[in-house]
Amino acid sequence: MQTPTERLSLEEQNKALREEIQQLRAGRAEAQLQQDNSDAHQQRQVRFRTVFENSPFGQKIITPDLTIRQANQAVAKMLGCSCPQDLVGRQIMEFAHPDYQDDWRFLQERLWAHKLPHFSLETCLVRCDGSSFWCQVTSIRFPDAGEELGYTLLEDISERKALELSLKRLYDAQETILHLVTHDLKTPIAHIQLLADLLQRQVDAAEQPATGNTAEAQRYLDLIRQACAEANKLLRDVLFVGSLDATRLKKQPTNLNKFLEERLPAHRLVADDKGITLALDVPTKTVQANLNADTFSRAVDNLVSNALKFTPAGGRVTVAVQEQDGGVLLTVRDTGIGIPEALQAHLFEKFSASARPGVAGEPSTGLGLFITKQIVQLHHGKLWVESQEGAGTCFFVKLH
Repeated sequence: MQTPTERLSLEEQNKALREEIQQLRAGRAEAQLQQDNSDAHQQRQVRFRTVFENSPFGQKIITPDLTIRQANQAVAKMLGCSCPQDLVGRQIMEFAHPDYQDDWRFLQERLWAHKLPHFSLETCLVRCDGSSFWCQVTSIRFPDAGEELGYTLLEDISERKALELSLKRLYDAQETILHLVTHDLKTPIAHIQLLADLLQRQVDAAEQPATGNTAEAQRYLDLIRQACAEANKLLRDVLFVGSLDATRLKKQPTNLNKFLEERLPAHRLVADDKGITLALDVPTKTVQANLNADTFSRAVDNLVSNALKFTPAGGRVTVAVQEQDGGVLLTVRDTGIGIPEALQAHLFEKFSASARPGVAGEPSTGLGLFITKQIVQLHHGKLWVESQEGAGTCFFVKLH
């Protein structure tokens, strides 16, 4: 028979066993929960990798310093790389177009400095072969293992941008024609009508001396020719604006040294007549650019003609070309009257208020520099000007 002390000892042992069994069950349940969570996490990871790697859209994960940590095959194909691993560890800036690198700095600031949860923009990227394309970028900031990363979606929107550009050119052409008909063209036509009426009066006044009639009629005829020439130039410029279309612009490698040498002789005749030196500065090494020679020649003609128009006798106009930063830089520099700072901001606008007659009174249609900018943009280039009133002007054309 058990003593009270022995019975108490057994109860304590049973209690201890029950507590141990409860702890074991709780531990088993915790272990099962952890295993379930681990399995669920792995399944989520598998699903994410499947969507990430097989998405038709470019997807990548970036760090706050814009380093690519992970990328899918769509991004690699978009950027002209053979596999996603070629991108891992590289900076996005390596693929940013030189003129649009600030876009990525702005995205970086919005996400990590201003703590926006997501941010979108349209920018231009450069493939490994040097070609460029437009891209819609959407980046979402998310926490991961103690740091904040950016999940970034990229979509090639080159076709949409080309369509937008085409529609804008169509709109610009229609707007230009309307402006021309309602404003600019009516002036030379009115002059022609007036001069024709004056000639008719002379014909009707047969009693006046013949010699006087002849001289006066010749003066009127010269003015009529001038008015017709102005109207024709306006029409040619408008028709050229309407014909600009990136989809039909076939480009090919062009020797710029030879191209410029062939463009300048006609301008040199005008320069000689005005007493201006027109010089060509090209390196001994051939400079190549991918362009449509017929269309780009119009841009060069406009810039050189503009320089000659605003350079007084005794001045100098220099056309130069050189390789720069993996591209080509074309400059047209003059020692002319310069452009007032107030006019420079609107210089490339259509029918800009910046349009003004040349130093010899040469008329301006207000379309020359607008057309030049359109042509440069069709070649994925950049056009800008530096000028100081009374000290000359330089136009820059950068092609990539």
